[in-house]
Amino acid sequence: MNDAQFKDLVRSWKDFPTKGISFKDINPLLSTPDSLNYLDEKLYKMCTNVQMNKIAAIESRGFIIGSLLAKSLNKGLILIRKEGKLPGPIIKEPYDIEYGTRIMEIQNDAILDGEKILIVDDLLATGGSAIAAASLVEKLGGTVVGFVFIICLNYLEGMNKLRNHGYNANCILEYY
Repeated sequence: MNDAQFKDLVRSWKDFPTKGISFKDINPLLSTPDSLNYLDEKLYKMCTNVQMNKIAAIESRGFIIGSLLAKSLNKGLILIRKEGKLPGPIIKEPYDIEYGTRIMEIQNDAILDGEKILIVDDLLATGGSAIAAASLVEKLGGTVVGFVFIICLNYLEGMNKLRNHGYNANCILEYY
């Protein structure tokens, strides 16, 4: 498999989840051993030299990427979830998305002070969820060492938002 074949697997769904949105569907990237192995290899190569203690994955498709990377890199995995999904003491962060407002949560003991955290998700659009995840990590005393995404929708300026906040990010597939 090569980059072009991998990108060809991504499906676009017009007007999902709301009118005017073109949803990028990564499910086909996960559906065969060849594409899943290709994804795993690409992620590993992007992150093998990043100094980190743990990986923080954003719900829900970020959990897939985070699990692959955590196993490949022998790191722990932290789950950043939508509101009301985590037990125990948590902290919250509101954020805007391209079609509404949401709240993210993380357990307040998930990160030790000074730990270096790589944040992963399936897709970067406007950057709202990524910035919220970084805020949660930093509120717990962690340092964000970067972001990794399968897809970046560069026309929505999320990458610029991350850079403006001083963060580095890498994407496997980019759409302009």
